[in-house]
Amino acid sequence: MVCIAAFIILALIGVFVAIISIFKPKVGKAYWKMFKKAWGCLWKKVRLQKCETGFKDDVKHTLLSRVIIKHPKWVKPLSVIIEIISVVIVVVAVWAILTAIKSLLALWALGSCNVTKPSACSLGAEVCSIDESEPSNPLDATGRWFTEWGEIFEAIPDKFRTYNAEDYDFNYVVVNPYDADRPVAVDIFDPGCSVCMISYRNQKASGFFDNYDVRLVPFAIQDTDDNYKFKNSEIVVRYMLAAEQFRSGLAIELIDHIFTGKNSEGISYQNKFNEDYSHEEAVEHLELWLNEAGLNEDAVAEIRQIVAYSEITDKMSENRQIVENDLRIKGIPTMIYDGKRHTGLYESK
Repeated sequence: MVCIAAFIILALIGVFVAIISIFKPKVGKAYWKMFKKAWGCLWKKVRLQKCETGFKDDVKHTLLSRVIIKHPKWVKPLSVIIEIISVVIVVVAVWAILTAIKSLLALWALGSCNVTKPSACSLGAEVCSIDESEPSNPLDATGRWFTEWGEIFEAIPDKFRTYNAEDYDFNYVVVNPYDADRPVAVDIFDPGCSVCMISYRNQKASGFFDNYDVRLVPFAIQDTDDNYKFKNSEIVVRYMLAAEQFRSGLAIELIDHIFTGKNSEGISYQNKFNEDYSHEEAVEHLELWLNEAGLNEDAVAEIRQIVAYSEITDKMSENRQIVENDLRIKGIPTMIYDGKRHTGLYESK
């Protein structure tokens, strides 16, 4: 293990030695000689051959040369400590390499380098992540580490498949009246997600809703403990699905207010729903907008009853099943159109 640990350390300091050798060539020559020995030892280890004992002894003698003279009794215990440290260095290096490979594979297959907590990955697309709860103990963390590999390998075939928006039985709301001449597109969003809001505005401005038969899927992000990511997303989603059940095309009035509207103080309604409004205030605004859409009090009361139905809860659960298990989505907005799945902010064209 000593020679392998030495190779790892030499490889890490190689850049600095290269800079120093510009001014002191002897340092570079000495380093290169040692590095070649370390590489030769490592290569033999890979081929399951015995490493030269001379190199291992050279490393130990270099580290213990001063101790041998002053404290000869310390040599044996320090030699054992060097072996232990070497094992730790090798284990940490292997773990780091595997973690780097896993992160790169996850980024390619799932769009995030962190499978459990996509929001912790700054390299992925701009999304509102669907995070999982952190493991509570080392045993669970270890199990989760291996589970993540399984999720990555399961997701790899998805990179090569063709997606058909009509294949997924979502509970959705419509933007415009159905037109058979337009291709179908699915747009999964959370009413509380700021990226979803910007994406919606871009789609509206660019004519995306006019070019596609868009099925908007309202989805309130939850973690594995069933906690909602945004304060009032659940009640908004319930009212949207209930309004759509009451009359097709009605729910778009609600999301349009949240994503494009502002209150009298010029503050985005989405921000008010996320930060300020209580549950009761959120319901009050949603029902006010239904009134403004032309519904009388009896119609609003009927929608209020539909919101409380278990059928709405079932629809939300069905959407969650498709999003998290069938499509294995780690962040939204996620759109399906033109045979592909697109995750992240929709850019205006």
